[in-house]
Amino acid sequence: MAHLKQTFSSLFKCFRETPSLFLGLMRWDSCLDTDEEHVNFAKSDELNRAHSENREGPDGPLKFELDICHQDPEYKSPAPLPHAQAKLITSWEAGWNVTNAIQGIFVLGLPYALLHSGYSGLLLIVLAAALCCYTGKILIACLYEENEDGQLIRVRDTYEDIANACCKKLSPSVGGVVVNVTQVVELIMTCILYLVASGNLLSHSFPYVSVTEKTWSVIAFVTLLPCIFIRTLKIVSKLSQLCSLVHFVIIFVVITYCLTQMDQWSWAKFRMSLEFEDFLVSVGVIIFSYTSQIFLPTLEGNMKNPGEFRCMLNWTHFLACILKTTFALTAFLTWGEKTKEVITDNLPSFLETLVNLCLLTKALLSYPLPFFAATEIVYSCISKDNHSNYRSPLLALTVRGSFLLLTLLMAMFTPHFALLMGLSGSVTGAAMTFLLPSLFHLKLKWKKLSFLEKCADISVFILGFLCSLAGIVCSIKGLLEVFGGV
Repeated sequence: MAHLKQTFSSLFKCFRETPSLFLGLMRWDSCLDTDEEHVNFAKSDELNRAHSENREGPDGPLKFELDICHQDPEYKSPAPLPHAQAKLITSWEAGWNVTNAIQGIFVLGLPYALLHSGYSGLLLIVLAAALCCYTGKILIACLYEENEDGQLIRVRDTYEDIANACCKKLSPSVGGVVVNVTQVVELIMTCILYLVASGNLLSHSFPYVSVTEKTWSVIAFVTLLPCIFIRTLKIVSKLSQLCSLVHFVIIFVVITYCLTQMDQWSWAKFRMSLEFEDFLVSVGVIIFSYTSQIFLPTLEGNMKNPGEFRCMLNWTHFLACILKTTFALTAFLTWGEKTKEVITDNLPSFLETLVNLCLLTKALLSYPLPFFAATEIVYSCISKDNHSNYRSPLLALTVRGSFLLLTLLMAMFTPHFALLMGLSGSVTGAAMTFLLPSLFHLKLKWKKLSFLEKCADISVFILGFLCSLAGIVCSIKGLLEVFGGV
């Protein structure tokens, strides 16, 4: 599929120079509602106060294993709020949002990552699922504190609240400011990437139409204008469900074709020797295809039954691990050393149109979640000191419209966007996924953690630091080469 190769060639060229470019692809933050009759996730919101006062979190210490499903037997539902309760999401809907976050477009690069990591790549796929599931759990644990009776009570609502609690001796709000800026940068960069990808896909899907790629991006932008009017996480969850279903169609098509080629499979195709830089590319692709930590605190707070959150997180990561392993393994066994950076390039031409349209649909359906999350973070920050404006529909539309236009302008006029995203992702992505969850957990729960839990958090922190450092070095090197500095 030649046109798909052209679509992603610039991005995957950067992946070789920027192993952590995937850091910025799958970062979702809290998705907030802004209407008075809907759920509101700012600290001043009535529903969050009800959650903090009336419910308990998951009981007992967090476990590292993926196969533990636990729900607090004494879980208490929030106080009745008829309008808000109607907009809370089920565990299934929460699962679709997480699946949308950890099953992105660039899962198509996993077979290529396996090419450069060999047998260790299979282990990395499983290990990455365990690590990201674990950091998601410890991040949620930071939202809870024990009361006088030893029961876990939700006393914080967002990533910002956790940061402020850890930095309160330094400054009451500095931690939250840093976290919010980091979140918005990553989410907006992700939105821009989806818009760029949509323009590329449209351009190569209709080569006979004399329209530039930027013009196609504007056309894709027009189809995304309804995002301005999305006010609830429930609507975003439905879009995430559709996005995940389209993703499964793509995976099904590839795996089905590979199964028809089983007679060509050979385990001898796996590489035993590894190139260090190529291995870093594989680590970046595999580990950061699972990330959804920024999105989790408010997702858990918006569930009808938050006690099911850990079970939901276990199952989504477990199933993602199975699906990604199966997909990467069957594709690599089919094409071996001929595996392309985007695996759909290896497919025969008669599957070209179907896969291309599915990729375009997935890119467009993936856009609303990070866009909605980013605009609501800014909206809540603007309005937190003025509750009368906090529920202003006009202010919400202004913020959303401004951000939608911003993503279009940056998609059209930012030079070397992929490399710049790799650099920002190396700093912000590793921090939000590994560094901050482990650091906050150690800070807030140090006295209650066992020795093994402390060792696990410290190990995750070191891993995140090394990934971030390697990504920064490679990103800067790539930018210097592009601008003629080296």
